[in-house]
Amino acid sequence: MQSKHESVFTFFALVFALSIPFWILGFINPIQLLPGLPISALGAFTPALGALILIYKNDRLSGVLQLLQRSFDFKRIKNKIWYFVALLINPAIAVLAYGIMRASGESLPNPAPLTFAVFPMAVSFFIAALGEEIGWSGYATEPLQRRWGIIPAGVLLGLVWAVLHLIPLMQVSRSVEWIAWWSLGTISLRIIMSWLYIHSGKSVFAAAVFHAMINLCWQLFPNNGSYYDPRVFGLITLCFAIAIFTAQRLLTKSKMLAD
Repeated sequence: MQSKHESVFTFFALVFALSIPFWILGFINPIQLLPGLPISALGAFTPALGALILIYKNDRLSGVLQLLQRSFDFKRIKNKIWYFVALLINPAIAVLAYGIMRASGESLPNPAPLTFAVFPMAVSFFIAALGEEIGWSGYATEPLQRRWGIIPAGVLLGLVWAVLHLIPLMQVSRSVEWIAWWSLGTISLRIIMSWLYIHSGKSVFAAAVFHAMINLCWQLFPNNGSYYDPRVFGLITLCFAIAIFTAQRLLTKSKMLAD
């Protein structure tokens, strides 16, 4: 539950401030937790930390516990189809990206068979996703959606999300072009997550599952994501976002006409 007394923009500023030590750590110790994932990625927990600090300032421990309980608020998801949406959109994007890249003549290795090692990776990504979504979804999404609507809220959160990743991406030597295409995909993903959040009963759990699947699909793409092409992924994800909102608008119009 977000306190009315704190601005979402204060939250954004606090998250950036809390991220600085992790960025410094990434420069001091340029190791990678996984291929393409610098140690500064441990700053994934700063959105949750920032939200909890602001909640505690006004609502004390009861507010903190209430926000933390949103981590497993799956009871909010009344229609179980939203579990499938959260789980399957990112694999669908990855499969399409793989097919398009192969069809365009790019030499890609066959995907590695899934093993038990996927399970601890998925759990780790889910925990890290909660570190972000307790803040992005549980604290910031609703006030932004109330003020500007689903798509603008998604775009704004996506921009902040992308900018927050700039330094970690540079620490693993990503080019400006790579980062630009990745940012397009990231903003598109956040628009989809903004839509998912509303339709899943405002579930942080659903948002965290979706977020975890983003990272899991990246690491499962051939050779631990080394063949990941942010241009292909970004354009496909943008098309998904456009298709989702176009379909929703058509359904709304058809229901209005039926009434």
